[in-house]
Amino acid sequence: MAASLMMTGDAAAVVRARGHGGHGGGGGHHAARGELRGMWMATVTNRDWPSKPGLTAARQKAELITYLDTAVARKLNAVVLQVRPTADALWPSPYEPWAQCLTGTQGKDPGWDPLGTAVREAHARGLELHAWFNPYRVATHADPSRLSAKHPARVHPDWVLPYGGKLYYNPGLPEVRKFVQDAMLDAVKRYDIDAVHWDDYFYPYPVAGQTFKDDAAYERYGGAFANKAAWRRDNTDRLVRETADRIKKIKKDVRFGISPFGVWRNIATDPAGSDTRAGVQTYDDLHADTRKWVQKGWIDYIAPQLYWNIGFAAADYAKLLRWWDGVVRGTGVDLYIGEALYKAGDPAQPAAWQDPAELSRHLTLAKKYPGVHGHCYFSGKEVGTDPIGAMTRVVKDHYGKRAPLRGGTG
Repeated sequence: MAASLMMTGDAAAVVRARGHGGHGGGGGHHAARGELRGMWMATVTNRDWPSKPGLTAARQKAELITYLDTAVARKLNAVVLQVRPTADALWPSPYEPWAQCLTGTQGKDPGWDPLGTAVREAHARGLELHAWFNPYRVATHADPSRLSAKHPARVHPDWVLPYGGKLYYNPGLPEVRKFVQDAMLDAVKRYDIDAVHWDDYFYPYPVAGQTFKDDAAYERYGGAFANKAAWRRDNTDRLVRETADRIKKIKKDVRFGISPFGVWRNIATDPAGSDTRAGVQTYDDLHADTRKWVQKGWIDYIAPQLYWNIGFAAADYAKLLRWWDGVVRGTGVDLYIGEALYKAGDPAQPAAWQDPAELSRHLTLAKKYPGVHGHCYFSGKEVGTDPIGAMTRVVKDHYGKRAPLRGGTG
């Protein structure tokens, strides 16, 4: 869920470096809400939490509580917790094994219920808990034998495709689309979560020289489409639309949000696109028509990852902010901006990110756009450690007092 940028001479390309480990639906009944101040908590590869696999249940819970208390101290009001990082679960799921990030062994019971505890403890602090799921990623490696013995990907090897050194469920199979929905919606049924949240992973990010081998599924199911790309986009559309409908049938007040890569299409590709020169376009490369989902009202909020500084040549934060504000106008879909807190102070990043005030300027700029209803920070670790004080500056400049989205003791 993090974008990195590589410059080659004058040509700037936006490419993907690493994942967030790498958000009819709500149309017509979107309720007015306050400002969202969120932070992502990534569990894949133990990016944020737990700090390492194999900690005791008590230690895992203590670390979780520390993150929630940090969110309160930073005057945030929502935590976006990754609860299905690699087709495994941070709750006792009847569909999928316990997550590897907890014990180090996929399928091993950690001795407590992380999602249930997170919901309860977040709400006690006046924080919303958005459950973040990754629909199709099965593993960050390509060896099915390393998955737990009862993993659905081993039970149904025909569902899985290796690509770029990782394993993915094939989005083109209707039975896969139904299964991943069932697995995610189990958490909606069982817990008082405030939202279902997806990040930017749909079809995998392109890997040079590699082919996503879904020809057989395309031959079987793609007859109505002009080409494979159109069929793939329809598969992603179906996942979004079906999930939106099913969430509202289970609990009408649970919101559905998606946090895509920040560029839908470049203007050179499509006149409706943004004034950017990004190396990745979600519509073309991830087969995710993020703009359409907003226009159709299938989702309640969109949180594009605008992980670039103001003035960045290939993808200017300011230009993308204006473009996304235009996309949500009149739709009733809330726009939250994904902010690259993790870049602040990183010496590998452009000079703008060495300035502790860069992120604060983002929020100042966003106040000019009525469609922007909040910001979400990647990621939890940096919200706490705040290497150069960028988060402290945001809080000082913009978060004068707490603004809970829900009641609680906070």
